Amino acid sequence: MRVVIVGAGKLGFSLAERLAREEHEVIVIEQDEERRLIVQNSLDVLAIVGNGANPQFLSNSVAKGADLLVAVTDSDEVNMISCMAAKKIGIPQTIARVRNQEYAGAAQFNFNESLGIDLAINPEMTTAIEISRILLTPAALAVEDFAEGKVRLLEVKISQESKLVNIPLLKLTLPPQILVAGILRQNIMIVPHGQDFLLPQDNVFFVGEASAIETFGKQFAHKRSKTERIMIIGAGRIGRHLAKILVKVGLSVKVIDKNRDRCRELAEHLGKGLVLCGEGTDVDLLVEEGVGEADAVVCLTDDDKLNLLLALLAKNLGAQKTVVRVGRADYMPLMGKVGVDVVLSPRLLTAGVILRQVRRGNIVAVALLEGAKAEAMEILVPDNCQIAGKRLKDLKFPRNSLVGALIHGEEVSVPHGETILHGGDRVVVFTLPDMVKKVGKYFESRN
Repeated sequence: MRVVIVGAGKLGFSLAERLAREEHEVIVIEQDEERRLIVQNSLDVLAIVGNGANPQFLSNSVAKGADLLVAVTDSDEVNMISCMAAKKIGIPQTIARVRNQEYAGAAQFNFNESLGIDLAINPEMTTAIEISRILLTPAALAVEDFAEGKVRLLEVKISQESKLVNIPLLKLTLPPQILVAGILRQNIMIVPHGQDFLLPQDNVFFVGEASAIETFGKQFAHKRSKTERIMIIGAGRIGRHLAKILVKVGLSVKVIDKNRDRCRELAEHLGKGLVLCGEGTDVDLLVEEGVGEADAVVCLTDDDKLNLLLALLAKNLGAQKTVVRVGRADYMPLMGKVGVDVVLSPRLLTAGVILRQVRRGNIVAVALLEGAKAEAMEILVPDNCQIAGKRLKDLKFPRNSLVGALIHGEEVSVPHGETILHGGDRVVVFTLPDMVKKVGKYFESRN
């Protein structure tokens, strides 16, 4: 697929890097020469200087004839106009990063359609929704839903006392609708086999029927079985979205930010939540506001190092769980090692949404896990692909990949060697990044 990316910022760079690795033809358009050179010298893509919102420029450049345009500059308006320009020159699919909530609302679809935007993504809202899902599942380090919520992927940390440790997975007694899909051990992702076993401090990915996963996950919750009190440090876009979501579901929310204007704006719209203007590093303020009794402290400033410091400080003062936003994905393993419970990258969450569109066809959903060390994909099984009508054990399915869940009609099951996939079924596949392309070939229609 030929993909045009307008904007070579952090998100644009990450997308170009990932798509180039999957052997797509990538063209990056950037007006800033310094940014363009960074992309050109670092990635195997074509980076050109130009205005991606100018239809004449697009029409006269190599962008013409592209299959998809993704506009991810820092300006919502430029991104929207870029999509409009792309449609004018015949690019069939467009994606725009749109952060301003004024462009959303009940009429968003018609608004986007009139501008030629097929998919509008708000990274901050996407991140806020992901954090809220994790907070509402007390034991979770990550939660991903597939098949309209019928299948859930749950990441948890295995404790020293767990009854699941040191038993080969082949002999491990799990509920029939649940499977171990992956193990993150010492920052290395493992797609397990029957003889593998779990160790204390492993991060383990369980996949299965959603209600079974929800019940099963409760055994990993410590001390408190329910999340009720949340402290958010940072009232930027993510913080504001998250606070509103949590208040709406009935949680007790306190937000701390040093910017008085942000605090005033949020306080006017938050309802029952409490907004405090102050420094998140003020220990006296944190203690006074009960950080030690918080079920979770969410650190959402724009400074990765400050977020780490705030999370460690909150833990030291007694907070039950810490969630941190990072801008640099390479910080994620470090934060996990020093005691941060959940680390999220808006860039990677957004990239997962865009990858689903790039790989469209049989790919229904994509989730990037643990700093993109693994992927979970929901895939539709075509009638005429090589995997349809065959037993899983008879297929040479790519190594470091497994089919973790099968959705046949309304029924969810964990597949085994004798399982036969049929056209119209959907599967959730857990795989390492270097196997993504090979996995995809098994589900390609044979014309």
